[in-house]
Amino acid sequence: MVHNHGRLGCFLMQKTGQRLIKRIFDVSASVIIMTILLPFMMVLAFLVKITSAGPIFFVQDRVGLHGKPFKMIKFRTMIGQPEEGATHWTKSDEDRITPPGTLMRDYGLDELPQIINILKGEMSIIGPRPVLPQQVIEFPPDLRRMFDMKPGVLSLAAIKGRRSLSMHERYILHVQYVNTWSLKLDFKILWQSLFVVAGRVAAAEKLDA
Repeated sequence: MVHNHGRLGCFLMQKTGQRLIKRIFDVSASVIIMTILLPFMMVLAFLVKITSAGPIFFVQDRVGLHGKPFKMIKFRTMIGQPEEGATHWTKSDEDRITPPGTLMRDYGLDELPQIINILKGEMSIIGPRPVLPQQVIEFPPDLRRMFDMKPGVLSLAAIKGRRSLSMHERYILHVQYVNTWSLKLDFKILWQSLFVVAGRVAAAEKLDA
C-alpha cells in the first residue's frame, strides 16, 4: 500500500511539473509570437477596421478551466454579431463574412488575439477548444471532463479532422486529450497543426469552433 502511494505521489509530481513546463512554454511562446507578429497583427486590425463598420475585436463568452467563464478574443471577421444563443453556422453568417475575414478564418489568423487570453492564464496554446455557455447546459458528466484543463487555441480535434468533425466528435476528442495529456502530445499537436493550417484543411468556420 505504501509502495502504491509512493508511485501515485511520483505520478502527481510528474504531472504537476509538466503542467508548469506547459505554462512556461505558453507564456514564453506567446511573448515571442506577439513580439514578432505585432506589426502583422496591426495590419490585420487595420484591414478589419477599413473594410467594415464595427469593432476590431470580437469578444465572446466561453467556458474555461473548471467551468469558469471568460471572454475569448478574436479579430472580427463578420459584419455584425452571431445571433444570441446560436451554436451552428448558417447561410446568413456566411454572407456576412468580410473579405479579410475569409482569409483570416482559412489560416486561423483571427485567433491571434487569443495570445492575450493565454498571457492572462485563461487559455493555453494547446487544449480543448473553449465552448459556448449555452452548449455546456446539456453536457453529460463525461464530457465535462474537458474542463479539467485550460482551453486551447489549437486542439487534438484540429489534427483529427478540424472543422469537418461534428460538434460531438470534437467534444469526444477534447475529453480524450485531457485523459491522455502529456507534453509529448502537445508538441505532436503543435507540429501537425502547422500542416493542417498551411493546407487550409476543412477551413469552413462554425460558430462553436
